[in-house]
Amino acid sequence: MAIHYAKDEQQIVTLTLDRPGRSANVIDAEFGVALATTLERLQAEPNLAGVIITSAKKTFMAGGDLEWLYAATDAAEVFRGAEALKAAFRQMEKLGVPVVAAINGTALGGGLELALACHYRVVLNDSRLKLGFPEVTLGLLPGGGGVTRLPRMIGLQAAFPLLTEGTQLDPVAAKAAGLVDELAEDLADLQTKARAWIAANPKAAQPWDKPGFRIPGGDPRSPKVAQLLAVAPAMLRKRTYGNYPAPEAILSAMVEGTAVDFDTASRIESRYFARLATSQVAKNMINAFWFQLNQISDGASRPQTVPPQVTQKVGVLGAGMMGHGIAYVTAVANLPVVLKDVTLEQAEAGKDKVAALLDKRVRQGKLTRMRRDETLARIQPTADAADVAGCDLIIEAVFEDRELKAKVTQEAEAVLAETAPSAGSGQAVFASNTSTLPITGLAKASKRPQNFIGLHFFSPVEKMKLVEIITGTETSDETLARAFDFVLKIRKTPIVVNDSRGFYTSRVFGTYLREGLALLGEGQHPRAIEAAGLQAGMPVGPLALADEVSLGLMRHIREQTRKDFAAEGKLVPGHPADAVLDVMTEEYGRFGKARGAGFYDYPEDGQKHLWPELRTLFPPHGEPLCQEEMIERLMFVQVLETVRCLEENVVTSAADANIGSIFGWGFAPFKGGTLQYINDYGVAAFVQRSQELAAQYGDRFAPPQKLLAMRDAGRTF
Repeated sequence: MAIHYAKDEQQIVTLTLDRPGRSANVIDAEFGVALATTLERLQAEPNLAGVIITSAKKTFMAGGDLEWLYAATDAAEVFRGAEALKAAFRQMEKLGVPVVAAINGTALGGGLELALACHYRVVLNDSRLKLGFPEVTLGLLPGGGGVTRLPRMIGLQAAFPLLTEGTQLDPVAAKAAGLVDELAEDLADLQTKARAWIAANPKAAQPWDKPGFRIPGGDPRSPKVAQLLAVAPAMLRKRTYGNYPAPEAILSAMVEGTAVDFDTASRIESRYFARLATSQVAKNMINAFWFQLNQISDGASRPQTVPPQVTQKVGVLGAGMMGHGIAYVTAVANLPVVLKDVTLEQAEAGKDKVAALLDKRVRQGKLTRMRRDETLARIQPTADAADVAGCDLIIEAVFEDRELKAKVTQEAEAVLAETAPSAGSGQAVFASNTSTLPITGLAKASKRPQNFIGLHFFSPVEKMKLVEIITGTETSDETLARAFDFVLKIRKTPIVVNDSRGFYTSRVFGTYLREGLALLGEGQHPRAIEAAGLQAGMPVGPLALADEVSLGLMRHIREQTRKDFAAEGKLVPGHPADAVLDVMTEEYGRFGKARGAGFYDYPEDGQKHLWPELRTLFPPHGEPLCQEEMIERLMFVQVLETVRCLEENVVTSAADANIGSIFGWGFAPFKGGTLQYINDYGVAAFVQRSQELAAQYGDRFAPPQKLLAMRDAGRTF
């Protein structure tokens, strides 16, 4: 039974959520049956004084059954399921006795909706516990009454961001927002306060079921609210570019629902929920952010035969932007860090930057001063290579130069013991934070290539979720397992790729930048190019992003690639972006944002803006392309390069490819990642469109053989 029933001498029934065979409680068919049975028993209970709902799990309630939702294609069936659940919640809140949610663990989505259907909410004051509505991040809306109840509890204006941004709050913030009523210091206090409220409120009812109820702050007809609602759709469209239907559906359900009675509002919510749940956007997002992300976190790409590897101490070589970021996330994960640079002053400057990041969290109320000091104390700045001797993981984070990386590798290895005291694999692991240089080549500078691996962090390290783990030809399974487990320890998402120039993320990401430059070289308007990137779902337009990356770095990587290919007797294929890059850097000295001038100007006293001379340097030729054509070029070129990476065994799973593209460079989340983009488009239709683009713009759009074979076999990714 998913719900345990216990009545005490005070005539209070405690319902304990405890789904058999699962680590967390979920709202599914079994829960629905258990709840219906429980409600029948409660209604027949003589002298019932009140009800307390709590959980036997670490979480209160995880939410709805995403497997059922992902498979659902019939909107009418989803509507009926939502209505059945909400009928039970409605029956519970109209029992005629006080019902209290004693929230002893995280309550997200449907779990919080269950709590909102109670008359009172007491929550354990544990900062690790989270409350909120993350449904919007999966392309959904809260379909268990959340959109109907929350505005009636705290008002339309306060409810709007909580429902449309997927914000997760700790107990203190949740109480301040009005999601819960009272905090408890421990489990005993949780029960005491729940019982006290029941005793003090024997005739509890929801506010909206009492005569004369008014929505806090006013309903959609009140002038103040109407004024806000007039601009809300435009604000949403500016944020979503129309690619995410869930926030707009939430706004519509809120506004329509607060203009009618509660039960009508609930049906309106169910209709919007059913529409979203059966949409392709929801399928894409559930697949990526639930199934594939869990697949990665569960270690699908990790060697299964290697036991857990525990890293005890980390050395970071280089205290610059990447190095101090790596030191920060490592220290936050309670690991000691040796932060080495050429001089002690440079190393201490890196530690100072870590201190600034921690101080910011203190100011935001996310970190105590004591915790800040403890974290900072874990970082030892140094200029002496001997100080890394006791580390079992060394991460090199110096400039993208092969000779420099070889030098610091050998310098560190010279002081490492043959056997690191805590290294489960027997020897310390050496990792290079490189974004483009092949790991097998870098490992040639190492005496222990089997212990050499790539850990590609993304900037800024403290914010970016992804780490790309790159294996060289001699990297051992033990080394890969240690790297994988370390990435999970620092609360990042690891994807595993095989060695290649640019690996997966840099290689595919670069195609977006180059295609933007190619469009500019063809005479397309730079503003239209940027708009196409944003409308496609990318976080930044390709020209602005090229400035961020640095045109100088793009040119350096191109020249390094040409040299390496020449040494191998190969020729680098030309690209339409090359001429644009050369004009900008060689002829006009515009190297990007860091140098104050690129495709954009960066005035000290104003906002950046596109360089006016771009239209003169790259004038229009013939008719401008429509936006859809530019969008498809920007997206197809990334997707096709991903398929090539899969074909060449650089990336080995759809999960790694999709999550890597979303977390690594922000590839349109509503499409579910680069490979899911093809499923969304349709494999046969995608192949046909690729062939059309290739005929017009070149071989970079030609579908790889793997994709043709999938089309012929009727398979998807």
